[in-house]
Amino acid sequence: MPIPSALVIRYFQLLVNKQFSEAERELERLKQKIHKTEWNRGYFRALYGMLLARRANNNDSYAFFSKLDLNDVEALQSYRREFLGHVKSGLHGDFDRGFFSAWADCMRVLCRIDVANNPKANSAVPEKAKPEALSAEKSQVTMEKFLGGKS
Repeated sequence: MPIPSALVIRYFQLLVNKQFSEAERELERLKQKIHKTEWNRGYFRALYGMLLARRANNNDSYAFFSKLDLNDVEALQSYRREFLGHVKSGLHGDFDRGFFSAWADCMRVLCRIDVANNPKANSAVPEKAKPEALSAEKSQVTMEKFLGGKS
């Protein structure tokens, strides 16, 4: 049985949104549905590693997820091509091909997710520093305006 793509896509979306407890539930559902092969074991380990890396501190300079710019579609596509090259390589075993296949799928999904409009995915930029938040604060009614005073 192949790995259910709907569950995997949902898992990646949950990772981007930093909904870790729900992502863990999806991962457990995936674990129950896949056959125990070396390729699937590599694929699953990559998914689990993504969860650990995404949940960890973003200042980890060795974690691939912390280096990713989720808004740079060209870079994500380049990473996907690189991972697919490893998947097709005869030098890697089934475990490794499954592992790289999970990363290639992740890059494919990340290219299609609109991260720019997702505040949870871009937690490096505080909400108050975003232009939309600043303009919204200026347009709000103050107590002086409400009571008819000058502002």
